Amino acid sequence: MAVRIVTDSGSDLSPELANELGISVVPLSIRFGNDEYTDRVQLTPEQFYAEMANNEELPETAAPAPGAFLEVFNQLFADGASDIVCINLSFALSATFQAAQTAADQIPDASVTIVDSKSATVGQGTIVRKAAEAAREGADRDAVIALAEDLADRMHVLGVLDTLDNLKKGGRIGNAQAMLGSMLSIKPCIDLSTGSVEEAGRQRTRKKALAWLADQLPAGATNIAVGHGMATDVDKFLSLTDAEIETVSLIGPVVGTHGGPGVIGLAYTD
Repeated sequence: MAVRIVTDSGSDLSPELANELGISVVPLSIRFGNDEYTDRVQLTPEQFYAEMANNEELPETAAPAPGAFLEVFNQLFADGASDIVCINLSFALSATFQAAQTAADQIPDASVTIVDSKSATVGQGTIVRKAAEAAREGADRDAVIALAEDLADRMHVLGVLDTLDNLKKGGRIGNAQAMLGSMLSIKPCIDLSTGSVEEAGRQRTRKKALAWLADQLPAGATNIAVGHGMATDVDKFLSLTDAEIETVSLIGPVVGTHGGPGVIGLAYTD
């Protein structure tokens, strides 16, 4: 494969899918107090949610160092890659994009392109997966970049949270600040489609919130993916739509830290 795809663990791709498509995943790190873990290497999503339930303080996430990306880039070129396309977490949400760009700048004679997914979790993961599939089928560098950038511009990511506590504590509340206040009976709905956290609505019950999320899926939507933070009612949500959902996956620590347990996310292009 001449064109190789790199991403970060905010894409929430399973190791099995990444291996199948030849995607290199550079992990972020997660810290609970003094204990630091490498995402999906030392800490699985299941272990993360169990650990978070036992800790009163919100865990912290940290972007990879540029050296982590540089090591992966150099290894891929050593293995025969002619071009690398690296698709990262939204620039507005994480320093991961900048770390990847800094690494690329250290090898100016090599063909490394950093793409802002303008997304996260299953939205980002869908873009990465489609880019890798195109590369595997023989698409050249320019075609892969054009595909990734087009999907990034058209990708919608919506979510339903059980609580805003994690977003508030983590400082990722963005323009959803107005939702704070008396939230005990409110199920927050957010929109990540611009790459940052925006308020999308407020529902009185979880049942209504899931119905709202299902209703956001327009007719003709494509590239539909669902992610969840160990939500016990994800099957109930899936039953609310007869659309063809390509993937259902766990939201990992990078986004789960801020979305909280029980979050359900929906990604699609229209």
